[in-house]
Amino acid sequence: MTILDLLIFLSGLGLGCLLSAWLMKSKSVQTDSSAYKLELLGNNPVILEGIHKTSEKTLERLHQHQTQQTQTLQSFKDDLKTGMQENFEKLQLTVENRLEKISQKVQENLTAGFDKTNHAFTELIARLAKIDEAQKKIESLSLNVVSLQDVLTDKKSRGIFGEVQLKNLLENVFGENQKNVFSLQTKLSNDTIVDALLHLPDPIGKVGVDSKFPLENFKRMVDRTHTDEARLKFAKDFVSDFKKHIDAIADKYILKNETSDQAILFLPAEAIFAEVHAYHHEIVDYAHKKRVWISSPTTFMATLTSLQTVLMNMERSKYMSIIHQEMNLLGQDFERFEGRWNNLAKHIETVSKDVSQIHTSSQKISGRFKKILDVEIKPDEIEL
Repeated sequence: MTILDLLIFLSGLGLGCLLSAWLMKSKSVQTDSSAYKLELLGNNPVILEGIHKTSEKTLERLHQHQTQQTQTLQSFKDDLKTGMQENFEKLQLTVENRLEKISQKVQENLTAGFDKTNHAFTELIARLAKIDEAQKKIESLSLNVVSLQDVLTDKKSRGIFGEVQLKNLLENVFGENQKNVFSLQTKLSNDTIVDALLHLPDPIGKVGVDSKFPLENFKRMVDRTHTDEARLKFAKDFVSDFKKHIDAIADKYILKNETSDQAILFLPAEAIFAEVHAYHHEIVDYAHKKRVWISSPTTFMATLTSLQTVLMNMERSKYMSIIHQEMNLLGQDFERFEGRWNNLAKHIETVSKDVSQIHTSSQKISGRFKKILDVEIKPDEIEL
């Protein structure tokens, strides 16, 4: 604390003491004065009566003021109660409305949620039904696959399967009952029956198509459960069986002066066709030497489509001479028409000139008649 702060503190302390002493003295003087005044009033009855009346009036006014304050307070209390009641009723109504809206919104949300849930359950049930149906179809398909395997284990059944597939391909490309293009189960001069015979135009001629399905050794060859030595033996047997089929087709269905010098071996299985061309080129080379073309369903369809295009082009070429001849005759007719049209044009031109001359003459005659009609003859000019 500095010296200046100390001086200010001491000064304030002194002034405080002086002020306290002065107030005590003033209070003592005031007390003495009040006692003196009471003593004077007690000795004066008029003043005492005036003071009494004044006190009564003051008390009456205080009572009136208190009554007014009580009434005002009661009125304020009633107004406050009424206002609070009204506000409470409004608040209650507002709360009820909001609660009702909230309840309605909750009900709508619950209803929407229940609808969505029901829709989801309905879709789920429908999908489960579809899955169940698909499962049944898969089971049915599995049974069909098993039955197809049972069918393919028999050579005769495999032959019928290949013939049916061959027939379907031919009818899909050329249509049914197209005997001028192909025939089924046709008997040849050597008393053999070919599955299908294609009737192609010269110089190709008739091409035999026979279905072969060498499956036993193929299945053994690709079966991984067998040893490599056994699979190698099965592969040799497969090649041998395939070559026997090629020899049979070449001997039976390639006949001089009856069929073409080539034939088609139809394989109903794409897997066997791919195996042959990928890993057994000796079979393909042997077939080419024998003029036997190996075909699968896909390649045979492409071959038939190309053949159909060639046949259509040949049919168009067949009628090109007739079309050319008719075009020449049409040209001659048009030349005669042109000459006759020119003659008619000349006649029309001559008639047009005659009409123009006749029109000119008619105009002249009409003019002369008009002049004759316009002449006026006065009565005094007529000489009798």
